[in-house]
Amino acid sequence: MSVAVIPPARIGRLSIGALGILALALGTLQSVVEPALPQLQRELGVSPAEGALIGNTLLITGAVVAPVAGKLGDRHGGKRVLVLLMAVVSAGGLLASVAPNLPVLLVGQTLQGVMVGALPLSFILVRKHLSGPAARVAIGLVMALFTGGGMVGTLVAGPLAEGMSWHWMFALPTLVVLVTTSVVARLMPHDPPVRADDRIDWPGVVLLSGTLLVFMLGLVRVTGAGLSPLAAGGVAVAVAALAACWVAVERRAAAPMVDLRMLAKPAMWHSCALTLVVTTSFGMVSFLLPQLFAISADGYGFGLGTTDIGLLLLPGAVAGAVSDSVGGVVARRAGLRAVLMGGAVVTAVTTIALATLHAAAWQLMVAKALTAAAAGVASTALLTRSATAVETRDTGIATSLLVVTRVIGVALGVQIGGAILDAGSDAATGLPTESAFATGFAIAGAVAALSLLVVRLTKSHTTPSHTRQDHTVHDHTAADHTRRDHTVHDHTPQDHTVQDPPQNHLTKSRGAQA
Repeated sequence: MSVAVIPPARIGRLSIGALGILALALGTLQSVVEPALPQLQRELGVSPAEGALIGNTLLITGAVVAPVAGKLGDRHGGKRVLVLLMAVVSAGGLLASVAPNLPVLLVGQTLQGVMVGALPLSFILVRKHLSGPAARVAIGLVMALFTGGGMVGTLVAGPLAEGMSWHWMFALPTLVVLVTTSVVARLMPHDPPVRADDRIDWPGVVLLSGTLLVFMLGLVRVTGAGLSPLAAGGVAVAVAALAACWVAVERRAAAPMVDLRMLAKPAMWHSCALTLVVTTSFGMVSFLLPQLFAISADGYGFGLGTTDIGLLLLPGAVAGAVSDSVGGVVARRAGLRAVLMGGAVVTAVTTIALATLHAAAWQLMVAKALTAAAAGVASTALLTRSATAVETRDTGIATSLLVVTRVIGVALGVQIGGAILDAGSDAATGLPTESAFATGFAIAGAVAALSLLVVRLTKSHTTPSHTRQDHTVHDHTAADHTRRDHTVHDHTPQDHTVQDPPQNHLTKSRGAQA
C-alpha cells in the first residue's frame, strides 16, 4: 500500500543556522578532551594508551550509531531521530561532568558518542529541503561549523579545566547542546519519511553494529592493554564472521539496511578507503602533539598546561574548519585526484619532518595546522562526492558510512599513537622517550604516503571528468526516480506539480557561504 508523498517545507537561513549552531555545540563538546587529555591522564592516574581510550570510547559509540542513525533518519524523519539522539548526548555530557573516576567518565563518553549520528541526520534534513547546489553548500557549512566547534572546545577546555575543574568542560557545552536542540526542534520543519511502508532491517542493524563494536573494542585491547596472539586472532575471526553474516543478511533482506549495490559503486568504496588512510594518519598526529606539548623530560618536551596546549592547537582547529568548508569547492575546481595527492604529500612531508624537527613549539603548531588542513579538504571532498553520488533517499546511509570510516580512521590513529608511546616509555621515569615520539611521527608520515598509492590505484575514478559524469548520471537517476514516485503515488497533474522540488532561495548566497 502506497502512502501519499507530502512535499517538504521550505527552510530559510534561520533553520540552517540553527542546525549549524547545534553542530558547533556538538563539535565543542567533542573537542574539549584533546587539549585536556594530558591533565586527565595525570588526575585520573592512567597511561597514554588508557588516555587514548577516553577519546576512543566516544568514537566507538559513534561508529556503531552513525549507520543506524542515518537509516532511521532516512525512514522515520531526520528531525525526529536527531532530537532523540541529542537527549542521549545531553545525558552523557551531564554524567561526564560529575564523573568521579575513569569508568564513569567512559560511560559518559559512550553516551556522548551518539553525537556522530548528528552529521548524517543533518545531511538528510539538508537534502530533503534544499536543491542540489545549495545542499552541497549547506553540507559544507554544517561540516565547517562542527569542525569549528573544535576551535571553541580547544580554546575553552584549558581555562575551564585549570581555572575550575575538568568536569566543567563537559557541563557547559552540554547545556549549550540542550538549548540549541530546543531551537532546532522549533525552527526546523518536520521531514516526512522517504518510504513510510518500509520496515527497518533490524537484523542488519544489529550485525553491522556488532561488527563495528567488536572491531573497535578489539582494536583498543590489542593496541592498548595488549592481547595474546591467540586472543587477537579470535577477535579477527569474530569480526570476519560478523561481517560475513551481515553481508548474507543484507543480500536476502527485502528492505536492506544498506543497499550493497550502492557500496559496490567505485565512488563509494574508493572514498571509504581513502578516508580511512587520511584520517588514520591525522589521528596519530592529533594524539601525539598534545602529549609532546605536556611532557617535561630531559632534552625534549615543553611541560605546558591545558590552556597553553589549547592555544597552540587552535591554529590547527581553524585550519580544519576552513578546509572542511571549502573541500567540496576545491575538489570541483582543481579535481578530486589533485586534492587527494596534494593533501597526502603535505601530510607525509610534515609528519616525517616532525620526527627530527620538534624542538620548538611553533614547529608543532605549524604541523598541526598543515595536517588538519590537508585532512579536512580531502575528507570533506570525499564526503561531498559520496553524498551527491547516490539517490536522495540513500543520502543518510551513504554519508554515515563515510562518517563511520572517518571515525574508525581517527580512532585507529589515536590508539596506535598511544600504543607507540606506551611501548617506548622509559623504565625509570615511566615517561615516553623522545625516540617514541619520533617513531610515531615517522609512522604517521608513512601512512599518509600510503594514500598516494591508493589514489594511483583508483586513478580512473578520481579524475574531474569522471566526477562530473557521476554527478550527471546521479542527477538523471534522481530525476527519473522522482518522476516514478509521482506517477506511482498520484497521477493528477496538479499534485504532480506540487511534488516538484521547491526553488532554493539560498542559491544566491552560495558563494558567500562557501
